[in-house]
Amino acid sequence: MTATPEAAFRAVVTATGYVLDVPVIGEDEATARVLELWTVGADLRRLPDGRWLFTLAAPVEVRADRAPGLPVLRTAAGGSVTLGADAPDLTAGQLALAAGGSTTTLAVAALAPLDPAERLDLTGLTVHRPRPLGPAVPEAAPVAEALPERPHPDLRAAARIAPPSERARRLTAERPERPDRRPRSARQPRQPRRGGHRRARVVAAIPVIILLLPLLWVVLTSAASAQRLPSWGLGLLVAFAVVCVRSWRAARAAEVAGTVPAAADGASAPVGARPGRPLFASLRAWLRSGWVLPAAGSAQAASGATAADGASAAARAKPRRPLFAPLLARLTMRTAGGLVRGRQARYLRELTRAFEQHQFEDALRDAIRLSGGRAAGEESWLTLGLPRRHAGELRATPRAHGPGGTSVLSGPDVHQHLAALYRGAAEQLERSGRIDEAAYVLADLLDAPAEAVGLLARHGRLTAAAELAEGRGLAADLVVRLWWRAGERTRAVRTAHRTGVFARAVELLSAEDPDAARELRSAWAEDRRASGDRLGAAEALWPDPALRPSAAADLSAAVALGGPTRSRALPYLLALGAGDATRALALAVLDSTGDPAHTGRSVLAAGLAQLPAAEPAVDRELATAAARAVVRDGGLGGTLPEREERARHQRLLGRADPLVAADLAKPRRRPATRGASGAVGHTAADRPGTLPVLDAALLVSGSVLVACGQAGVRLLTPDGRTKAHWDVPADQLVLADHGGSALLVASYGQTREVSRLDLATRTVRPWTTLRASRMARSYDGRHLITADGDGIVVLDALASGPTAVWRELGREERLVSDVARSADGCAAVVASALPDGSPLLELWHWELPGWQLRSRQRLEGYQPLQSVPLAAGGLLAAELPEADGPSDDDSTVLRLVTGTGPGHRLAAAEPSGPIGDGDHWALPALDAAGTGILLHAGSGPSAVPAATVHFPGADLRHAPGLRQHADAVTYWHRSGRILATSTDGTTLRASLRVTGTR
Repeated sequence: MTATPEAAFRAVVTATGYVLDVPVIGEDEATARVLELWTVGADLRRLPDGRWLFTLAAPVEVRADRAPGLPVLRTAAGGSVTLGADAPDLTAGQLALAAGGSTTTLAVAALAPLDPAERLDLTGLTVHRPRPLGPAVPEAAPVAEALPERPHPDLRAAARIAPPSERARRLTAERPERPDRRPRSARQPRQPRRGGHRRARVVAAIPVIILLLPLLWVVLTSAASAQRLPSWGLGLLVAFAVVCVRSWRAARAAEVAGTVPAAADGASAPVGARPGRPLFASLRAWLRSGWVLPAAGSAQAASGATAADGASAAARAKPRRPLFAPLLARLTMRTAGGLVRGRQARYLRELTRAFEQHQFEDALRDAIRLSGGRAAGEESWLTLGLPRRHAGELRATPRAHGPGGTSVLSGPDVHQHLAALYRGAAEQLERSGRIDEAAYVLADLLDAPAEAVGLLARHGRLTAAAELAEGRGLAADLVVRLWWRAGERTRAVRTAHRTGVFARAVELLSAEDPDAARELRSAWAEDRRASGDRLGAAEALWPDPALRPSAAADLSAAVALGGPTRSRALPYLLALGAGDATRALALAVLDSTGDPAHTGRSVLAAGLAQLPAAEPAVDRELATAAARAVVRDGGLGGTLPEREERARHQRLLGRADPLVAADLAKPRRRPATRGASGAVGHTAADRPGTLPVLDAALLVSGSVLVACGQAGVRLLTPDGRTKAHWDVPADQLVLADHGGSALLVASYGQTREVSRLDLATRTVRPWTTLRASRMARSYDGRHLITADGDGIVVLDALASGPTAVWRELGREERLVSDVARSADGCAAVVASALPDGSPLLELWHWELPGWQLRSRQRLEGYQPLQSVPLAAGGLLAAELPEADGPSDDDSTVLRLVTGTGPGHRLAAAEPSGPIGDGDHWALPALDAAGTGILLHAGSGPSAVPAATVHFPGADLRHAPGLRQHADAVTYWHRSGRILATSTDGTTLRASLRVTGTR
């Protein structure tokens, strides 16, 4: 600072920026001065009094009296002051502004930013669109649908059982469904016939008037004589109102039956309703709905139909408890209970007689389906019809079905009686060779599809058994085994791909057909090989000695990946009798230094303990080196129980050199390294790199895969040297869980150009161009999770083009967040609507690979920019301090929605929304100096940060990134700096800058 203000305003000063007096010179002149001096890195903000603060990208020397504005100088402590201001002790990020003879101190970050590009006037300019230097980005390829279709086997038709009799149909007839309760997709426009509808309502009212007017007269007469309404009269009035409402509903249902010949979902019209005859259809519907009150779904159950379309609608429509049916049923049972019980008893006697006399044709026609009953504590009500039965597919649905009713046939004695009849019939039909009918009894009447599948499989009906198992949602390994034995190999492999049950299916098949099991095992290995998991392919082949030699090429490719993957593959190669080069490599790994888990030393020692080498001399040498490594490292890395570690060490000592084994001490497990009481701190490089980093991941080999946008993709060593470079634009990496392959994604809006990278051979092949609003950041090597306007779409990444093999959500539900994925689960925030139309936000959690929905948790006050889902089913929410809130409460509260604690308070300067990948998360904020980014990182299920990662001098306007892969977490910033730690944040794995040198 100069001695006097006069000298300062005439001297040459080093200005870091200018204060432009916009109210005096005008916005046009101020904009012209800013654009004249604008360079990359400059900044423009508005001051509270209307002036502008223009910060230069680099300081310049200028005469103060000839400057375009009031010069801004930098103090020794890093702050900024204008000429005439007296505040020499300001720190970085603060500005001392002289105005009206006084000095005001402001925070630069709190000033409103301005964009000078918004003030450019492009009127009169000709727009020239540049042509791309390379080939233009192709249009997105259409997504082919290859969704698995669930079979709907009709066992009644297969068994050649005729439709039920008219009497059984009347007993089990379904009450007509109200049009306004049908799924919206199934509604059809009505074609009213006004005259017929009015006549139907009149006819429906006539029986009510004839039957109940005398009763009402008696009630009114009694009330007039007793000066009050008797209790029995009140009951009759209620019954009168109930019957009137039911009659009106029956007439409306008859109108729809007469005007709409067939429903959109394939359901037939009510029994006895004739199209175009609403007059008589209304009367029949009234009689049926007023006095025969079966539970919903009994018509489909009695006829043996699977009702697949109705099941999908019922999964989305919540059944409602009837308002008047229970009351009317109780009144009817008190007045005419004997009549109702007699009708049901006659039905049971006739059905029992038919089964006992082996008149299966008549018995199976009229038999009703039994179900497992209601859950404990579920509400029920009295109905006059048959017991409530499940009419849809036997599969778990996101929404539970409503409670059922209690009928006079719902007692345990009747259920046991019918079950005994059905079981005896199934045994008799099987002994008689009538397999299809026996399967129908087990699957449709007894609700035991697993027994029916076993019956069909025993008698060689493999295709029918596979269709029934898949259609009824039985275990996926059973479905794969049945399709494979039936000769449908492609369908079996496709199902195993989607559900990940190769291992269990092979185990089941080995006991029945070893040759077929060997073929399925080969298909399993081919699937792993195609997805880039070479070690997985070898492990799939290894249990079969005849297939082990074919795994040599896969093991060699796995060794090329390095790290723990290499250490897992080496024992297999040595067991196959590999040469001296493999032996020398194994010895080098065992004698290496550094972290035993990161180098793979512990993994190799554990593998050699289980799998001896083929050559005895080589095995003794390797066992000796492995035993020494176990003693030096204090165990096998702590990944196995202590008892198992001791057992494996004893195996190594038994095969090692006896003299060395006698001198070796016992390994002592080292205590787990813990950080200090606070989070462990790590600092990235203090200066940026020369290439932008848009995505990065530390691989199992210790190398770092980096996506640099249009600058391509690079594979770097932990110290930053380039091992490989591919000129493929990519701003996102989608890594396979096994680490053997990756997808390189270049985004152009919602159009994404995807290429495949094989990390073992380091070859890149273009795959496809697709449109997707979101894309998961990892995959299993085959199934890629994306999102479009309809919900979640799972694509087969090994197909020639984008092929959808599974879909989730859509229709009433839509995705509103990114999909957090790990190897065994994924989660996302889903929006839907309540019955009253109000929005509903829920956190959905699926179990992979079968996409079983495990939980749905309702969210209150969800804010997308301040929340991030976690793959384990949690949601990390950050409650940021308000800008105008009290100064004594400026901390950020981190809270897991799935937890029960009050959350963790964290002092963070200007925090932004959290970021996450898998189960790991980080909260970006400014560092103490306000010139860099500090990441508070942790992992679920705790909201307490376990580590901090500091990027000095990084700009928070470019959000940092986080990646969870293998046993490491990688952090990066667009400025070209990467830092990787262990999953617990205690060990630094890599810290480097990305430069343009190769």
